[in-house]
Amino acid sequence: MQVIILAGGKGTRLKPYTITLPKPLVPLGDIPILEIIIKQLTHEGFTKITLAVGHLAHLIEAYFGDGSRFGVSIDYSFENKPLGTAGPLRIIQNLEDHFLVMNSDDLTDFPYRTFLEQHISSDNIISIGTFQKNEKIDLGVLEINKENQLLKYIEKPTYKFNVSMGIYAFKKEAINFIPANQYFDFPDLIKVLLDSNKNVGCFKHSGYWLDIGRPDDYERANKEFEDLKHKLLR
Repeated sequence: MQVIILAGGKGTRLKPYTITLPKPLVPLGDIPILEIIIKQLTHEGFTKITLAVGHLAHLIEAYFGDGSRFGVSIDYSFENKPLGTAGPLRIIQNLEDHFLVMNSDDLTDFPYRTFLEQHISSDNIISIGTFQKNEKIDLGVLEINKENQLLKYIEKPTYKFNVSMGIYAFKKEAINFIPANQYFDFPDLIKVLLDSNKNVGCFKHSGYWLDIGRPDDYERANKEFEDLKHKLLR
């Protein structure tokens, strides 16, 4: 089973932690985020990982090598210019008929193998791992009509959203919808697929998930990782 891990970003939102390190090598405890992910994937039976790299790629390659010390085969796809989140997939060779694509900065207990197996048995060209995110608004929210009359006053509500976890299962044919040598993000790809009447499915995850995108997320991940290590690293 094959996984593409997107590890080419500059991690701008995570500064100052990413000034000298690429985001995938930023540690939780003493383990880089990406190493945690790779160990999880290996535990679930994934044998082939491609790291799509760009910024500070030499540091990532020096750390992970060919993957043999992690019990997995790792190769690298290098982008010479920023291609967004979906664009790098177009230049990767030897893709399997079905494969995972994921970010390199998610801390989660996501069931990767089950997700891919359900995708393969579906009619979806892409499946998206989703998580219910609760956002509390610390203000009074007003519902107002066209005449500027108050209809409803809601004090500090919590809204629930289904959000993308940055974990996807692909059919290989989805690559044909990504333009060559152009900056192209996942939202662009999903819009093109929906406009082309292709089936895009969702897989709801109710376990643990944290996107380590900002310094406060990273600080939270460091606090929670020790308590969750037995669950995240089996």
